[in-house]
Amino acid sequence: MTPDSPVLAEIRDLRLRLPHVLGVVVASVDGLLIAQDTHGVEPEVFAAMSAAQLGLGQQTVAAVRAGEFRESVTTATNGYVATFAAGASALLTVIAGRELNVARLHHEARPAAARIGELVRQAEQRRITEQYDPSSGKRSR
Repeated sequence: MTPDSPVLAEIRDLRLRLPHVLGVVVASVDGLLIAQDTHGVEPEVFAAMSAAQLGLGQQTVAAVRAGEFRESVTTATNGYVATFAAGASALLTVIAGRELNVARLHHEARPAAARIGELVRQAEQRRITEQYDPSSGKRSR
C-alpha cells in the first residue's frame, strides 16, 4: 500500500479515534498484508496470524450454525487483540492496551471494517478491470 492509500488513511483515522490502540493491520483473508500502522510487531507475521484467527472464527460459527463471522476479541492480561471481518476478502485487526474501552472499540472499528472492506473490494474490481482487454475478450498481463 502506498502511504496515501485510502485503506491506510482509514486505519490511521481509526487510531486517532481510539485511544490506547497500539497497532492496526489490514490483511487479505489468506493472510497477505494490505496495510498496517504498527510498531513493535512484525506486520506480515501478524497479518498471517490474524487470517488464521479469522479462519478459526469462521469455522467455529459454521460448526454451530451461528451465521457469518463478524468479529473476535481476545482479552489478555495486558490488552486486547480484536479481529473484524472487512468484507468478503479482508480483515481488520486492532491491537490495544488494557486501558482500551472495548465498547468504543466496537463502535469505531465495526464501521471502519465495513469501509475498509468496500475499499478493498473496489481495488480488486479495478485490478480486474485494468487486466481485461475488451478488444480480445482476454485478460492482459
